[in-house]
Amino acid sequence: MTLITMTHTIGSDAMTIARTVADSLNVEVYGDARLKEEALRMGLHPDQLRGFEEKPPDWIENLWSRKPEMYHKLMESVIYEAARLGQGVIIGHGSQILLHDFGCAMHVLVTAQEESRIQRLVAELALSREAARKLIRRSDNQKRGFFRYAFHKDWDDPTLYDVCVNPDKMGSEQAAQLIMDAARSPGVKACGALALDALERHSKTSRIQASLMEMGIRHFGLRVDMPEKDVALISGVLYQPEDKVRIPVVVGKIPGVEKVQMDVTLVPAGYD
Repeated sequence: MTLITMTHTIGSDAMTIARTVADSLNVEVYGDARLKEEALRMGLHPDQLRGFEEKPPDWIENLWSRKPEMYHKLMESVIYEAARLGQGVIIGHGSQILLHDFGCAMHVLVTAQEESRIQRLVAELALSREAARKLIRRSDNQKRGFFRYAFHKDWDDPTLYDVCVNPDKMGSEQAAQLIMDAARSPGVKACGALALDALERHSKTSRIQASLMEMGIRHFGLRVDMPEKDVALISGVLYQPEDKVRIPVVVGKIPGVEKVQMDVTLVPAGYD
């Protein structure tokens, strides 16, 4: 089984490369549409997926709500769930960072020179050269802002990747072949049972964290752990007694959570 993350710049022909790699390795491509399908299968509501984009949050939204953080946690949950099978080509959404500590995942960056990116976008989208150039720069800026907001990292940091390819010189077919050769090398191992179990727990933990954010709970240091596969442990400090009752009800409805344990301290009124 082969698990690959692929980060790319718009206009670099990355989706052609991703499909070629996936077809050759007999695995699935998890692009935006497929990831949203996975999210819906997990029980997420379509309204919850509106922030599922590689863009930094609007500064007003960031100031007045916790929705950007909630979307980030939902995105994490979906990426971990997609990776839980231990195979596939996952496109973008910070997957190379979320799965960086899993030795069974190989991380690929696909990029190209601006001029060739402009030419591809002009051909593919029937844009003018100037419109294509503006689209490229807007996309690059949004990607940069997203990674700095969500992960405090630069998306083009070479240490995040195992393979970096530029199809400008070698062509998309040869770039795909290079990735396939790397994926089949002895150093890239299949995800073991422990890694797959960890991915499942990470997915559930992020989903629970998103649900707690959506509830708008007043808390201090609220923590979510999965001591057992289907058991969620919520610990920390709560300011409202009713939240101690609400949390198990909401979290208990999340698929895959069979039991909710509460280890929280309630702050008496007047001590907040």
